[in-house]
Amino acid sequence: MQAVGLAFYSPKIPFTNFVNIFCLFLSGSYRGFRGIGNRVLTRVVVQEIVTETNMFETNGIEETIQNCGWDRNPPLAAPGENRTPDIPDAVAFARTRLGIEPDAKQAEVLLSQAKRGILNCTRQWGKSTIAAAKAVHRAYTRPKSLVLVASPSHRQSGEFVRKAAEMVSILRIPVRGDGDNDVSLAFPNGSRIVGLPGIEGTVRGFSAVSMLLIDEASRVEDSMYRALKPMLAVGNGDLWLLSTPFRKRGFFYSNWEHGGPDWHRVRVPATECPRISREFLEEDRRQQKGDFQMEYMCEFMEDGLSVFNRDLVEQALDGSVQPLEFPPIELFRR
Repeated sequence: MQAVGLAFYSPKIPFTNFVNIFCLFLSGSYRGFRGIGNRVLTRVVVQEIVTETNMFETNGIEETIQNCGWDRNPPLAAPGENRTPDIPDAVAFARTRLGIEPDAKQAEVLLSQAKRGILNCTRQWGKSTIAAAKAVHRAYTRPKSLVLVASPSHRQSGEFVRKAAEMVSILRIPVRGDGDNDVSLAFPNGSRIVGLPGIEGTVRGFSAVSMLLIDEASRVEDSMYRALKPMLAVGNGDLWLLSTPFRKRGFFYSNWEHGGPDWHRVRVPATECPRISREFLEEDRRQQKGDFQMEYMCEFMEDGLSVFNRDLVEQALDGSVQPLEFPPIELFRR
């Protein structure tokens, strides 16, 4: 009876076929049923995933896995053979895989290998788009990478991750979350992109971060920055700040002006952005007046609350002068 049951079984027929199910039970062995059934279930599950997502055909799954370097059954390499896949740099990746044509400054950001980067750019330059492409490239090419995106609000982080999700769909990878974070993307190679809320008390808990992106950094509170930066310690991750300037205060201003040579600084005023017309700039210059220099010309402005100008105070400081030291004063004597 067992031989008859196995003779009628065919793995090419869907598992839902009644004859297949009946013959598998006739095999009389739970272990045999489980072993054969797993082969059929694997085939059916793959077909159901393809049908439900309606994103690509069955062979598209294997194609996506191979394109990302996620080979289920890699061939054995010859002795001394280097099997590292040919991974395109971020600019080539943006052009050929994502359909983005970066300008010279954007290409500079994509290709930068700096551990610390800061973008001080005009409105509508494409800061978030280029940073999202950089994040997707990192997650796509480095398995099990964790990319965090912070911003002043949960909505803004969600908008950033939405741009990244559109790029992921272009790569023919099913768009899904990681199951733990509301605003997130999970890659088949174990990488994740997670958008964080703009509240310092709820962002803690991540570690070994591969890349931290802080969008609209000039509007993010210093307490948020102090909570985020230690997450880079274990993984020696990259930190990129991107924003239009705001006031002459906060970590974005301090790192731009006084961060030292470790920071890769990129400044792009609106007059150097080929996508913004001169006519539009002249119209906005007349309407915005003081804010125009901040929104379009990458200039930090005074907050208007200080008695002395910030630049004058900084010019008066002399690092070579040693501070005076006074002996402790005893306020109370017995």
